[in-house]
Amino acid sequence: MKRLGTALRLELTLQIRYRFLHAAVFSGVLWLALLLPMSDELRSVVSPYVIFGDLLIVGFFFVAGAVFFEKGERTLNAVVSTPLRFHEYLASKVIVLTGLSALLAVFITTVTHGVDYHLPLLLVGTTLGTVLMLLVGFLTVLPFRSISDWFMPAVIPIAVFNLPLLGYAGLWETPWLYPLPTYGPLLFLGAAFEQTTLTGWQIGYGLVYPILFTFGLSLVARRLFDRYLVARTGGS
Repeated sequence: MKRLGTALRLELTLQIRYRFLHAAVFSGVLWLALLLPMSDELRSVVSPYVIFGDLLIVGFFFVAGAVFFEKGERTLNAVVSTPLRFHEYLASKVIVLTGLSALLAVFITTVTHGVDYHLPLLLVGTTLGTVLMLLVGFLTVLPFRSISDWFMPAVIPIAVFNLPLLGYAGLWETPWLYPLPTYGPLLFLGAAFEQTTLTGWQIGYGLVYPILFTFGLSLVARRLFDRYLVARTGGS
């Protein structure tokens, strides 16, 4: 726990140094500029897409940017040579960035809707979605040495994990979208604004499947971390 606490403080410091917190605030302001001029009815329809887009930014792009900065400053070399364990290193990023995403979601929603939304559903959808996209972003960035090398290949996982938006919008209603774990969080976001009504099996699916998928991604992340970072830095 002491190592995790130290890792959390370091991660928060790095997020401030890299100005990701500033970027998050700027992103929130842009979403408010989009939502506030809308009517109440239209705002409720659009809000799940906005929150989903925001967690994509915080989860996928922020973690990718953080890892590239750490590679450039050789911070990861130091991490590999310290007693800090991988799960503590990754957990610090998950906790800080997921907390940031949740705060942004609550802030944006409260400013635009007051208290006329379901906070628990919003937090569940935001948390699960952010953790998923964060791990996907972390996995995609490990094999690459620079942002320019990573950016184009990164379009593929972004496109795949955003396909549930088509199902949610009714543009492509097919059960083949349910194996994508981002569908569950999206359903919770829709329910938070009363745009969808969750059935019992959807609640179970939306909770259990993303958690299991997250666990699987974390295992893959450890293997890729060892392969692309530990081995290259000579760590053990």
